[in-house]
Amino acid sequence: MSEARTPVRTAGKGAARQTVTISFAGFNRAWAAWLGDRLERRGLRVVYLRWDAPPDQSLVSLLGDLTLAEGRILILVSEWYFQLGPRTHEEWNAALREVVAPDPARFAAVSVTTASVPSATAVLAPVDLTNMGADEAERRLLDRLDIPLDTPVTADASRPASRFPASMPDVWGGVPRRNTRFTGREPLLNDAYHLLQGSETGAGVLTLHGMSGVGKTQLAAEYVYRFGSEYDVVWWVNAEKRVTYRRGLAELAPKLGLQTGQEYGERLRAVRDSLRRGDPYARWLLVLDGADEPDQIWDLVPTGPGHVLITSRNPEWGEHNSKLLEVRVYDRDESVAFIRRRAPRLNEAEADQLAEALEDLPLLLDQTAGWLNDSDLSVEEYISLLDGGIDQDVVKVSADFPLAFQTAWSILLNKLRDTVPESVDLLRLCTFFAPGFIPVRLLKEMSHDDLPEQLAGLLDDPLLWNKAINQLRQYSVVRLESHETAMDEAASSGESVYLHRMVHQIVHKDMPEADRREFIEVVRRALAEADPGRPTDTRNWDAYAEIVPHLKYADVLQSKDRRVQTLVLNCLRYMWFAGEYTAGVKLGARALRAWRRTLGESHARVWEVTYHYANLLRSAGRFEETEEIDRAAMERLRAERGERDLDYLRMAGGLGADLWNLARYDEALQVYEWLHPAYRDLFGEQDSRTLNALNNRAFSHRLLGRYEEARDIDLKTLEARRQLLKGRHPWTLFSEVSYAVDLRLLGKYAEAESIQAKNVREYRIVMGPDHQDTLRAQHNLALCQLRGGDRSGASKLLTGVLEGYERKLGDTHMLTLAAAVSQSCFAREHGDIDQAREASESIIARYETLLPEGHPFTIGARSNHALILRSVGEREHAHVLAEEALAGMTEAVGEGHPYTLGCAINASALRNLVGETESAAELTRTTIARATETLGRTHPLTLSARIAHAADLRALRDRQEAEKVEQEALSDLAATLGAQHVHTISARARNRPYWDFEPQAS
Repeated sequence: MSEARTPVRTAGKGAARQTVTISFAGFNRAWAAWLGDRLERRGLRVVYLRWDAPPDQSLVSLLGDLTLAEGRILILVSEWYFQLGPRTHEEWNAALREVVAPDPARFAAVSVTTASVPSATAVLAPVDLTNMGADEAERRLLDRLDIPLDTPVTADASRPASRFPASMPDVWGGVPRRNTRFTGREPLLNDAYHLLQGSETGAGVLTLHGMSGVGKTQLAAEYVYRFGSEYDVVWWVNAEKRVTYRRGLAELAPKLGLQTGQEYGERLRAVRDSLRRGDPYARWLLVLDGADEPDQIWDLVPTGPGHVLITSRNPEWGEHNSKLLEVRVYDRDESVAFIRRRAPRLNEAEADQLAEALEDLPLLLDQTAGWLNDSDLSVEEYISLLDGGIDQDVVKVSADFPLAFQTAWSILLNKLRDTVPESVDLLRLCTFFAPGFIPVRLLKEMSHDDLPEQLAGLLDDPLLWNKAINQLRQYSVVRLESHETAMDEAASSGESVYLHRMVHQIVHKDMPEADRREFIEVVRRALAEADPGRPTDTRNWDAYAEIVPHLKYADVLQSKDRRVQTLVLNCLRYMWFAGEYTAGVKLGARALRAWRRTLGESHARVWEVTYHYANLLRSAGRFEETEEIDRAAMERLRAERGERDLDYLRMAGGLGADLWNLARYDEALQVYEWLHPAYRDLFGEQDSRTLNALNNRAFSHRLLGRYEEARDIDLKTLEARRQLLKGRHPWTLFSEVSYAVDLRLLGKYAEAESIQAKNVREYRIVMGPDHQDTLRAQHNLALCQLRGGDRSGASKLLTGVLEGYERKLGDTHMLTLAAAVSQSCFAREHGDIDQAREASESIIARYETLLPEGHPFTIGARSNHALILRSVGEREHAHVLAEEALAGMTEAVGEGHPYTLGCAINASALRNLVGETESAAELTRTTIARATETLGRTHPLTLSARIAHAADLRALRDRQEAEKVEQEALSDLAATLGAQHVHTISARARNRPYWDFEPQAS
């Protein structure tokens, strides 16, 4: 047919651009975009015309209207193009012969399908583009339009090219299979596309919201397949629960090539940071499916150059910087088209009747039309059954579910009972899992001993199992889904199914009580047997993340099975280790209430869950509540078991940690000074529990500013752990860091750095460079290097430590904030003052949110901020802040604490700066006296106070006394730190010293 072709000429200089109109089915939009992009790059003008074929218009007139389009008409041939309407192949053959055959030169075509199409399509002479690469497909396209292959590319080279539709985005995961029965929704798809594409960077968030069953998930999936070629990353996440959302988003980390550990928190933060920066991919699409509780996950929604598409029943996403697009029930013509594709035996009038009776609800149309097509029942007979209603005492569902759904489901359930009754049993079992993705393989993998008789056959007979699964699938009661390529085989054999929440709720309500009692026990057993048993092992976290959402629906807290109770405790431990504090606190609170009621206040399991619940609360920053719980538990345990009971001692250890976080350091020390000998008397000096208590005793001394006592105890702990556990054991290495910190705080910088450098090397070998304890060691090494004058080495380490903590623990963890404080202080003196100020303000805000009023960490951060304000010239503001910090720290920890002494040094400097020289001199004089008493005359903090006092005396023109004080201090500095130490040189140059607050975080 080459003789019949009309070449499409490209525009030469001064010539009008030639036009090609691409006619395509919406389903094939990605192909149309790629074809148009290839042609536009060759200088052609392209018009896109989405093909629609309303059933009330003839194909001849529709094709005739197509000939009115500009230029050559390029038809994108696929089965979807011919299914719109729907129309028979005979109708299409007749129309093509009448409209295209007389003037074939107006038309050209490319084919992107291997499916059967109307035979008269041959008149279009379509060229096949399937099963080939992009270069060959482009060559065939140009040849079909008689465009020379050497036509120069004239388009803007900076414009991103459309992805070849047959190639996947670089990263693709979690996306459901494409629904080959997807119908209509064209305006919604176009609106969604333009809302996202038109959004500013960082604001590309769109929520598809609507009632259950309207097809929000299917619409999102279709959006992905139509527009996915415009992205480099497409990632789909189940967002019904925070725990599953965090897990799903964290799994993107290795796909993006991010170097992280196995912990979800670390991987999640790395992913969010990567998406925010657009590195390594700026064109990304993240789909959050089923995000009905925005308050649970909105803080984890990434920002950046990409797009986020959310499906939800909750329009409150609009309050969280998301655009909203409501998804309603089908328009009637969409309902009719869908029904006729789902149930070909029904004519248009019958489809219209059925759509009206079922209120155009997509989920209900899908389920009903599917089995009605296989039934002898007429539409009129079915509607009469609907009109008969159902017993509302039998089926009770949420009021937002249409009554038609309740009635239709009752009819469908009866149909399932009559055909494959085991499918109803399987469906009922599924309702004791959470709605959504259900790991039914756990039922197959569990022990089948002592199963109820009606379930034994279903679970033991693979043929019967597959028959039941296929029956549910055939009627769209469940979907088989694969979320990773590796899971395809598992999904196809019925190892995971998707059950819609509407179906879940109505089946769960409509169940005999005897079945309910038996089925829930089966699911509890299945979950318990799936317990990996080691929640501390990150390799088991995927298994626990899969189990946790189902605990509520299996009502595991009411089980008296010890294995099920152990599962609950292990899940709580997993949630603590994985950083799922919010969800863990909720589960812990429910478990504590339930077990107190069913097991009794003093049951061993109650004390176990109390301990885990307290850990989760403490990690969530709810220290006052944790203290109350720990004290109440200790009081009861003391009364029942005495003070040598292990549960009592364990709760006492938790109380000490609460008191640390509440800055009640004296009380914490009292706890550990009692706890250590208690463990020693029970287990001996060399027991790990005894040494842990000794370690905590040393830390309490450090928090109180008693650095020598802390050093002595930490050294004793270190030596004992070396003997008991050997040198490279993690606890031995931990004690080594503690000892080096003590030495540094005592001003023994060279000795501390020597020990710490060796320790860091050991940590990197034993724990890896990214472990949080390795980061702790590196943080101390950086501070040792900084005190020793190695600014370059300290800068590199501080940056890496902060980034590591933020990625691993989040930006509100106490260790992260401690690293941020160090980085901000370094930036103030040796980096970007604006960056230092921004970081300092952020640190203060986070401390104020996390800690109680008057906490020394918050006060110390404000003292640091005063120094930044001084550096940028805001003297009066800095002076006020420094005085407030001094007063607050004195009240918080006492006038002789090193924290207070450091605040005094800073406040004296600001007094001197604003002209209050007498009060500055008086403050430095009293600070010297207190520092000498607390730390000794030659401690660096005392020496700083002495150098500052000399400066104040000079300001008062008492030069003789100033000279005397200065020379004595310089002599002691040279003897203590060395004549060439940076602090000595700075003091000799008469640079007034300041003090950087350093929080001792646990």
